[in-house]
Amino acid sequence: MSKQSRKFKVPDALANVYDFANTLDVRHFTHHGVPHLQNDELKTAQDLAAWMAERGLLRAGAKVAPAMLEAALKLRAATREYLQHDPAGRRQSSVTRALNERLAAFPLLAEFGGQAGARLQPARADALAGLSAVVAELYDGARNGSLDRLKICAAEECRRVFFDRSKPATRRWCMSTLCGNRSKARAYRERQRAGE
Repeated sequence: MSKQSRKFKVPDALANVYDFANTLDVRHFTHHGVPHLQNDELKTAQDLAAWMAERGLLRAGAKVAPAMLEAALKLRAATREYLQHDPAGRRQSSVTRALNERLAAFPLLAEFGGQAGARLQPARADALAGLSAVVAELYDGARNGSLDRLKICAAEECRRVFFDRSKPATRRWCMSTLCGNRSKARAYRERQRAGE
């Protein structure tokens, strides 16, 4: 769990999915006169290894190869694509197809025992086995419904993944005071221009 996932009270069971999806920061707005710089935390295989190690997802001595980085980036892109759809739309085959194709690189095995009774474990034995934990979180979240609350901000200049803590789970923006206000102000200006 990262500082960001703790700050925004993302449940531990979805923290790795949240953090992984947000390794790509495409925000491009100015806030209080300061432009936000876009960033990708996973530019190199070493970046991916460091990100995984920070979260306890990298086995000791495991090395991340460039091909593994490519598989991880494809998984991230498919995850973000999936999360940008509303929860009802996520169940359509056209939405799940790309994600399912990327998930195939991160197989899981059911393992019985322990306090949970059963859990999903990585079938891989290499450095990317840790990303199978992210896939297991996706699976568990989809199964218990908590993944429906993980969304992508509707503001085009943001597109940050957020956890919707609202009771009806209908939030559209990661922060209504920032992205929501900006979107509403833009819509108001457009209505004013159209009325002139």
